[in-house]
Amino acid sequence: MPAVPSHDHPHDHPHEHSHEHGVARDADRRYLVVALLLLLGFMAVEVIVGMLAHSLALISDAGHMLTDVGAIGMALLAMRLASRPAQGHYTYGFKRVEILSAQANGLTLVLLAAWFGVEAIQRLIAPAAVQGKLVTVVAVAGIVVNLLAVWAMSKANRRSLNVEGSFQHILTDLYAFIATAIAGVLVWWTGWNRLDAVAALVVAALMLKAGVGLLLESARVFLEAAPRGLDPAAIAEAMRAVGAVTRIEDLHVWEITSGMPALSARLYVEPSTDAHAVRQQVEAVLRTRFAITHSTLQTDHAAFDQDLAATNCTLAS
Repeated sequence: MPAVPSHDHPHDHPHEHSHEHGVARDADRRYLVVALLLLLGFMAVEVIVGMLAHSLALISDAGHMLTDVGAIGMALLAMRLASRPAQGHYTYGFKRVEILSAQANGLTLVLLAAWFGVEAIQRLIAPAAVQGKLVTVVAVAGIVVNLLAVWAMSKANRRSLNVEGSFQHILTDLYAFIATAIAGVLVWWTGWNRLDAVAALVVAALMLKAGVGLLLESARVFLEAAPRGLDPAAIAEAMRAVGAVTRIEDLHVWEITSGMPALSARLYVEPSTDAHAVRQQVEAVLRTRFAITHSTLQTDHAAFDQDLAATNCTLAS
């Protein structure tokens, strides 16, 4: 179908907005740095004690904590890159770096979960002597450290999938320390060393759940699916409800990065109406009802579409 000339004002066509997008710029880096230092210091202690106590649960916790440190480090780097202005070939800047970071976090969690799962099964078959008292003390200390880290991360802007990924890492680690503490107490009281391996399996399961969740959420962004909570059908219905809109074509709703939904569409309006005014009304609906501030709308008068269809029918006959 040939291009149809528009009757709109030049500004009725794809345009830009000057507002801030995403959350990378306003996420508080200081809280992430606090969490990073807390975890980094305790991780070193946990590795040493885990080896001395022969506890796979503690070592797996330390491995998960290593991914926490890496996740926060990548989150901080991604924030810095995402805040750079768009230039050259990168017309959106580096805002999707944080989605790459979230995907890397998810993949790391899944791989580590598989590794610790295999190790735990081997420990179930051939258990090692575990110092339950030492495991318990370190695990309780780990709970305190992770509570502080969770508190620090909760202060950051978690609408970012990047920050949320780091938060999920630490939250999962908190649950893992609770499981390890329970296992340590039971090993200390009963002497049944296999409970350490059971705790390691719990840690692996938590890591797998968090990792798969991050991979699925980041995949939605890369596949340009509509953001969760935004129904394209409902959006289209709201746009059609604006007076004078007769038809909507090529409606696309996607997410450039966390908290930055975007939309593009072609609108046909009644011949007697001001297409520029209609476009502004539709944009207002998108902003107020769906929080979509980044939209590209092309508006055309329906008469041209009808005339073109009639012309095509005549040529075909």
